[in-house]
Amino acid sequence: MFTRSPFALVVPVVSAALGMLGSATSHPAPGVTAVTDHVIATASSATLRYWTVERMRRAVVPPQRSHLSAKGGADGGPAAGAPVTIPGSVPEQQSSRRSVATPGAPWTSRGAVRATTGKVFFTINGGDYVCSAGTVASANRDLVVTAGHCARDAAGNWAEHWIYVPGYDQGRRPYGAFPARHLFVPGPWTTRGDENYDVALVALSTSGKRHVTDVVGAQGIAFDQPRGALVYGFGYPAGGRYDGERLTYCSGRTYPDSHKITKDEGLRCDMTEGSSGGPWLTRFDAGTGTGVVTSVSSFKYADDPATMYGPYFGNAIRRMYDRAQQA
Repeated sequence: MFTRSPFALVVPVVSAALGMLGSATSHPAPGVTAVTDHVIATASSATLRYWTVERMRRAVVPPQRSHLSAKGGADGGPAAGAPVTIPGSVPEQQSSRRSVATPGAPWTSRGAVRATTGKVFFTINGGDYVCSAGTVASANRDLVVTAGHCARDAAGNWAEHWIYVPGYDQGRRPYGAFPARHLFVPGPWTTRGDENYDVALVALSTSGKRHVTDVVGAQGIAFDQPRGALVYGFGYPAGGRYDGERLTYCSGRTYPDSHKITKDEGLRCDMTEGSSGGPWLTRFDAGTGTGVVTSVSSFKYADDPATMYGPYFGNAIRRMYDRAQQA
C-alpha cells in the first residue's frame, strides 16, 4: 500500500420490507480504474428463504481458481492473477521472518466490531459458499466490504443468493440477515483477476425499512493510507483448527509482498479459508471496537501460510466506493 497524502476518510456511523429487485444487469465502466457492477434479480424474500439453517451449515469456502496452483486464496483456493511463485522458491533469508504466523484468537470483547463484522453466504454455479465481510459508513447506509472473489469468481460468474449476517455467532443471527441487491468489483478484477483489486462492495436491501448500518453501525473507510500500519484483521476462518462459527482476529504491522508479485500488504496471521473478505482495521480502538477499514483478507501463498495478504485501498477502490455508496 503506497504511502500517499492526503487521504479520504469516511467517519463511522452507528439495518429491511424485502421486495422484488430489478432484472440482473452488469455495467462495466471504461478506464483503468473501471468498476463493474451487477444488480441481483432474485427477490430478497426468496434469498432469505433459500438460506435454511441446514444450507448455512453445509456451505463451504469458494471454489478453487485452479489456473494458479502456487497461490492459495484466503478462501482456500488458488488466487487469480499473473506471475506465479513456485512453492518453496522464496530464499530462506526472505521468508524467515514470516515462518511463524500470529495465531488467530476469538474476539471476546463486546465493542462495535462484533456487530459490524459478519459472515457472508452466497451461491455460484449452484454451489453454496461462505466468506466474511464488514459494514462501512456510506451515503446509502447499506454497504459492506468484502473480497472480490466473494462476489464474482475468476470465470466471470456473479454470486447469487448473497446474504450478510452481521454479528454471526455459532449459528445465531443476532441482527438478522440482509440480502444483497447490488454488487460492485473493480475493473481489473473483472478483466484479469488481479489480486491488487480483490475487493468488492455490496449494497444490501433494507429490513423492516431499516438500513444495515442503522441496525449494527459501521466502521470508517479510508484510502491512500500509509503502508506498514498496525492493523486488526477480522473474519470467520473455517479451515484447519477453525470451525467458522466465531469472530476471530489477528493483529500486527503490515509489510510488503516478499514475493514481489503484488502491491498488497501482508499480515502475520494463521486464519484460514472462510476469512476471505474480512475487514482490516487501522487506528483500531480495542475498547470501543471501532477503527477504519483499509483492506480485506484476500489470499495466501502456498509456500507462506503464515502470511495473509490484503489489497491496498487506493484510487480504484475509492472510485468504486463513490459509486457503490450512491446505489
